[in-house]
Amino acid sequence: MPTPTKGPRLGGGPAHERQILANLSQELFRHGRITTTEAKAKRLRPYAERLVTFAKRGDLASRRRVLGLIHDKGVVHTLFTEIGPGFAEREGGYTRITKIGPRKGDNAPMAVIELVEFGAPAKKAVVKEASKAAEKSAPKAEKKAEKVEAADEAAETSVHA
Repeated sequence: MPTPTKGPRLGGGPAHERQILANLSQELFRHGRITTTEAKAKRLRPYAERLVTFAKRGDLASRRRVLGLIHDKGVVHTLFTEIGPGFAEREGGYTRITKIGPRKGDNAPMAVIELVEFGAPAKKAVVKEASKAAEKSAPKAEKKAEKVEAADEAAETSVHA
């Protein structure tokens, strides 16, 4: 007989907690990051990482086990075709929890839980775009500087004359 989890549960009972975790993990895999309470984020982390481990296996039995927990076939397909293979080299630690300030209405401690790989490529892309923009703007800045220097020299010669 399975022993119940120690401490308070999310929601009211164990069935409600399972539904909450399934819905949170579904939205995490759909969007890559979600904002929720710290307690829910801490309970979601091992649940979601276990599902990613199933997705890394990629076999039919693993897919059916995940479909028993997450009922959206589109999300399960995304999990098995994009997210699971993306974490092929990583041995665990697929999620990151970042604490943010308390919620305005009831002062509940909030956190952002996100998939680790979803944040990294975006930062690299932003850095690449910024460097390309800097390279393009560098010649323009040099031309502007030359024009300003020429204007300053012209102004100086007209003042001294």
